Amino acid sequence: MEKTTQQYTKVINVCREIFTKKTFDYGTSWRILRPSSLTDQIFIKANRIRTIQDTGVNKVGETYEDAFSSMVNYCVMAIIQGRHKFDLYEEELSAAQATDWYDEVRNEAFDLMKSKNHDYGEAWRDMRISSLTDLILAKVLRIKKIEDNDGLTKVSEGVEGNYFDMLNYSIFALIHLSEEG
Repeated sequence: MEKTTQQYTKVINVCREIFTKKTFDYGTSWRILRPSSLTDQIFIKANRIRTIQDTGVNKVGETYEDAFSSMVNYCVMAIIQGRHKFDLYEEELSAAQATDWYDEVRNEAFDLMKSKNHDYGEAWRDMRISSLTDLILAKVLRIKKIEDNDGLTKVSEGVEGNYFDMLNYSIFALIHLSEEG
């Protein structure tokens, strides 16, 4: 678990650095996005990865690492959007507040990963990146169905839990990619 902790921390910190740099460049313009728009962004990235995995052809040039890192950050943004509703007439979110909220989600995701790794025995280490991609796509489709049902569920964990799972699956994929490189 110590190796996983180190690898996870390294990967999530790279994603956080991307988030803070883009916040400098663009501000918090992502706050205008509804959670469903962020879900669709995750779908686009995961579907693109699957298409490239299936065809072996990457015409745009974005790496798997770039796409999985984007999915991590979109998941964080979606969780933030779910917790902190956006008001169009509200002052733009400060970079410091955005980073604080990012860190809250990051810490929760890390704690969840540790708990699940304990119970599942780090089974993700024996999974293929293609399986992690498929799991992300399945979670996206679940979220889209919940969103289409106005957030109503009968037995499922709801959207936030699915975002956390996709965030962690993306980090696991990034760890696998770093070990291949």
